[in-house]
Amino acid sequence: MKNIWLFIGAMALISCKKESISDYSIISGKILNNTTGELTFNSADRSLKKVIKVNDDGSFSDTVSVKKDTYILYDGENRTKLYVENGNHIIINYDKNSYDETLAFLGEGYENSSYLFAKEKLTQELVGEGTAVYELNEDEYKAKFKEVQTSLEELLFKSKGVSADFNEKEKRNLNYGYLNKVDIYELYHGHYTKQPDFKISEGFLNDLEGLVYDNEEDFLFSSDYQDLVTTYYTQQAEEMVKKDSIAGDIAYLKVVNTAKKPSIKNSLLYENAKYGITYTEDLEGFYNLFMSASSNENQKKEITESYTKLKTVSKGQVSPKFVGYENFKGGTTSLDDLKGKYVYVDVWATWCGPCKAEIPSLKEVEKKYHNKNISFVSISVDKASDHEKWRNMVEEKELSGIQLFADKDWSSDFVEGYLIKGIPRFILIDPNGNIVNYNAPRPSEEKLIRLFNELKI
Repeated sequence: MKNIWLFIGAMALISCKKESISDYSIISGKILNNTTGELTFNSADRSLKKVIKVNDDGSFSDTVSVKKDTYILYDGENRTKLYVENGNHIIINYDKNSYDETLAFLGEGYENSSYLFAKEKLTQELVGEGTAVYELNEDEYKAKFKEVQTSLEELLFKSKGVSADFNEKEKRNLNYGYLNKVDIYELYHGHYTKQPDFKISEGFLNDLEGLVYDNEEDFLFSSDYQDLVTTYYTQQAEEMVKKDSIAGDIAYLKVVNTAKKPSIKNSLLYENAKYGITYTEDLEGFYNLFMSASSNENQKKEITESYTKLKTVSKGQVSPKFVGYENFKGGTTSLDDLKGKYVYVDVWATWCGPCKAEIPSLKEVEKKYHNKNISFVSISVDKASDHEKWRNMVEEKELSGIQLFADKDWSSDFVEGYLIKGIPRFILIDPNGNIVNYNAPRPSEEKLIRLFNELKI
C-alpha cells in the first residue's frame, strides 16, 4: 500500500498531453517528507547546476537541457544518479525517510537510471561497508572486484529497457571499474594497513596491459576510465620530474599537452588547473602553459579570471584582510591588530585530514618561534553549524597560536580574496600587511624554516 501514491502520481504525469521535448528533458516526481523545498540537479563535473523547486506536497517538475550523461539529483541528504538525454521524461518518487526502500523510477528513458541505482546497491552489498576490502591480500582483493564486475554484468544483462548505446558503454565501464580498483590497490592497501612502503608484487598490474588512453567516448562516459587516464599522465609527469628536475604541476601540464584527443586534453588540463593554479609556485609559467595547451575558450576564460585574481595577491601586494573574526580565547581579532609582526596564516577546517596532519608540525614551528617577530594565526572555515566542533577540537588538541573562526566560511572576504579553493592553505604576510607568499610552505616542509631564516624572523 505504501507505494500506491507512486503509481498514481506517475500515471497522472504520463497521461498529460505529449509534446516534442527533443531539445530538453523533464525531471519530475514526488518526495515525501522533504523539508528543504528544493532539489539540485548537477552534472558530474559541476558544469551544470540547476535548482528545482519542490512544492509543499513534495511534488516537483522542471525542464533541463542536457547532453547525454549521468547527473545527480540531490535533496540535501540523498544523491540519486540519473542518466539523462534530451527527450527523456524521468519520474523519481520516494519517501525521504526510507529512501532505499521506496525509490522508484518511471517515465520515458528511466531504465538507465533505474539500473544505476540497482548497481550502487549491489556494489555496496558485495564490497561491504568501510575500508576493510582494501586490507585484503592481493589475490583476495582481485577476486573480490572480479566478482563485483561479473555480478554487475549479470545485473546489466537482466535490466530490461536499458538503451543499446548505454549498454555497450556500460559493459566497458564495468571493466574499467575493475581495472581502476587494481590500479589503486598499492596506494590504498598501504594506507589502510599502515604500511607506507608497501609495494605490489611483480605482475599485479598485468590486467592493465594493452589499455589505451585516448578513447574519447569512454572518457566522457566513465569516471573510472577518467581516473585511469589521469593516473597514466600523472605517472608520466612523475618521470619527467625525475628526468628534467622541474616542478610537478608544470610537468603534468606538459605531458597532458601530448594527449591526442582534444576533449581528453582539455578536460585533464582544466581539472588540474582550476585548483592547481591557486597552489603553483610559478604562476606565470603555469598560466602560459595552460593557455597554450587548452583549446576550450570557456575554460581558458575561467582560468584567466583566476590568474588575474591571483596577480592581486602576489608578493608585495597589500593582503586581503580579515576583520572581526571570533577568537577562541575571547573577543575578536582582525589582521590590522597584528601589524608590526609577520603573520603566518593557516586556513583549515575540522573535517580536513591533511589540515589536521599538519598540526604537530605547526606546533613545533610555533614553539621554535615563540617570542619572535611573528604571529601564528589559524582560521577555521568550518560552517557555522560546526562551530562547537571547532571549539572542541581547539581545546582537545590544545591548539596554540591565535585560533579564529571565519565569519562566512568559504564565502569570507579573506578566503575569497586569496582565491582559496582547497585547504590546508598557508599564507605569509609581512609586518606592514603586505604579502610575502600567498602560498607559503607548509609547517611540515623544511623550506618554511629556510624562508623564515631568509627574512631574519
